[in-house]
Amino acid sequence: MTISPERPLLPVVPLAGDVEGCSPTAPCASGRAAMTCLYRCGDACSHDAPNTSSNETFADVMAQVASRRGVLRAGAVIGAATAATAAFAGPVAAAPVSLPAAQGGPASTTVKKGPFGLRFRPVAPNTADALTVPEGYTQDVVIRWGDPLFKDSPRWSPTTQSGAAQRRQFGFNNDFLALLPLARGTQLLVANHEYTTEEMMYPGYDPANPTKEQVETSWAAHGLSVVTVQETRSGSLKPVVGHRLNRRFHTQSRFVLTGPVAGHALVRTKADPKGRTVLGTLNNCSGGTTPWGTWLTAEENFNQYFANAAQVSDPTTAQRLARYGVSGNATTRQWEKFDERFDLTVEPNEVNRFGWIVEIDPYDPTSTPRKRTALGRFKHEAAQPRITKDGRVAVYMGDDERFDYLYKFVSRDKVKKGTSRAAKRHNDTLLDHGTLYVARLTGDSPSAQIDGSGTLPKDGEFDGSGAWIPLVSGDRSFVQGFTAEEVLLFTRLAADQVGATKMDRPEDVEPSPVSGKVYVALTNNSNRGASGKAGPDEANPRKANKNGHVLELTERRNDSASTRFEWNLLLVCGDPSDPSTYFGGYDKSQVSPISCPDNVAFDRHGNLWISTDGNALGSNDGLFGVAVEGRDRGLTRQFLTVPFGAETCGPVVQRKRVLVCVQHPGEKDGATADAPASHWPDGGTSLPRPAIALVRRKDGGDIGA
Repeated sequence: MTISPERPLLPVVPLAGDVEGCSPTAPCASGRAAMTCLYRCGDACSHDAPNTSSNETFADVMAQVASRRGVLRAGAVIGAATAATAAFAGPVAAAPVSLPAAQGGPASTTVKKGPFGLRFRPVAPNTADALTVPEGYTQDVVIRWGDPLFKDSPRWSPTTQSGAAQRRQFGFNNDFLALLPLARGTQLLVANHEYTTEEMMYPGYDPANPTKEQVETSWAAHGLSVVTVQETRSGSLKPVVGHRLNRRFHTQSRFVLTGPVAGHALVRTKADPKGRTVLGTLNNCSGGTTPWGTWLTAEENFNQYFANAAQVSDPTTAQRLARYGVSGNATTRQWEKFDERFDLTVEPNEVNRFGWIVEIDPYDPTSTPRKRTALGRFKHEAAQPRITKDGRVAVYMGDDERFDYLYKFVSRDKVKKGTSRAAKRHNDTLLDHGTLYVARLTGDSPSAQIDGSGTLPKDGEFDGSGAWIPLVSGDRSFVQGFTAEEVLLFTRLAADQVGATKMDRPEDVEPSPVSGKVYVALTNNSNRGASGKAGPDEANPRKANKNGHVLELTERRNDSASTRFEWNLLLVCGDPSDPSTYFGGYDKSQVSPISCPDNVAFDRHGNLWISTDGNALGSNDGLFGVAVEGRDRGLTRQFLTVPFGAETCGPVVQRKRVLVCVQHPGEKDGATADAPASHWPDGGTSLPRPAIALVRRKDGGDIGA
């Protein structure tokens, strides 16, 4: 859709409340609804961050992001932003960003300046209940919650939901997305289903008394989907219902533990006395794909599904649970009433079977997904591999929690090329043997120059060097007092002990397939510098960091096996008129405002694409293209915004199409299935449905070219 230029510009305004907790009257400083915090992460921001260690923080590194070209004039990208209320009462449309004629001008639908891939007129910040795309582009919905995957899939209806039906349908709240090649004209779409928002799913839902049918439906709505999609004449994608490769994984599906922790006493349960088979995967956030054709999916906020941590009396177990944010008695969804494995007083080890990276072979419909324990256990946001110079594989991972860490795994063995059975068998073992590292970052400016305001140090950049600190390799632990298995089971505690750098919520971490540089989305941390909390450092230079930043990491010799690296901050996000923001040295009067970076991807030109989560500037979340090299480095253009209350996930940027997961549309405080705050994508009075959306040019041309 396009926005009428007669409508007023939307002011870029911060949300009210530098508050740690979330409630309908005290919204998250990041801009999330309290409902989102409750159902996605167990209301993590209303509790103290689990990391209470005293090691150095990554925020000491971030305060040094100065412009390479000097401090540039801060100009507002969308015009004068006047004072406004802290939160918007409802959907309000906004006009597109006005660009100078030299960059495309009002008379043109294509921006002629800037790097290939980013030549489009930016979408303006807005709060419309719609997917808003650039002029000259159109959109389609590829698949939505409840759509059929199999010939026998029942038709979705909000009033006839069941676990049996949902197991045959596309799941809820899609997050990670990838497209893998198949035969000509078809691709294999893989997607995570991170969490469920029961109040928005079930008419008449009573949070205090969920029914068995509702719980079983939620069990099935979690998990993963594999869907074959067919390219259409228009350039869109359409699911092939009933294709032999289509699959659904959920909380009752069989998963296998592999690697050093498999069979350990702390992963054995009554139902699985050998400690090798797990039912289900939980809270799968982002992920990655491997060079040998498999899919990696990351288990994140698993802590919220396990009840009665408050009743655990053993001090060691209690400490381990607390470090992972497992607390309290009854859970929000109350699954423990219907399956005792979610009750820690009955099954104390079940929680240890979640928090892993899971590997799936989507090309083999008979394969069993594997939880790869050699990659460590924490709140995994993502896992993206890169081949080392000697042919091994490195996997980069972030732990999505305030003040937690950045990790890397390097395999022991080399990747075997090809698709032979021998190569497949060999590569299937790569992620079970190797070395797990955690990052320690050091700024190159005096700490006195990092004052928490975002002011650049005297050298004009937030940058420095870093080291990958080994935690464990095979059966050898490098952490005093920890066995190798304990390092992998309680990776956060091991990383605390070696002095890893505390980060501002490291989420997606991906190496560029063009340059090899690694980009880290640091979403936000409103507690940075608060009383009793870690203060700013050069890598996390702002106190009360509500808008987040993006770090660029360059491995020594550009080799992912290296244990040394250099780093700098590419973006310090927020309103460009805010002096604390930085856009790679680019003229800030020519960039789009961006807040709370989450998932990242790359186009074929090497541009970085960033999706956002919890926009603290008052706009809907969106997708942004960012130039990372040359004279345009730091140029940031907003490609789309998602509907009211939604989060942008995915994304996938192909030559002719861009896909995003539109997660939790209408997820605003007070919204329910009986009184929805959004009607996207079906319109009318329908329930909002998480979905995968596709954007393409109307003329069939290349994206941003």
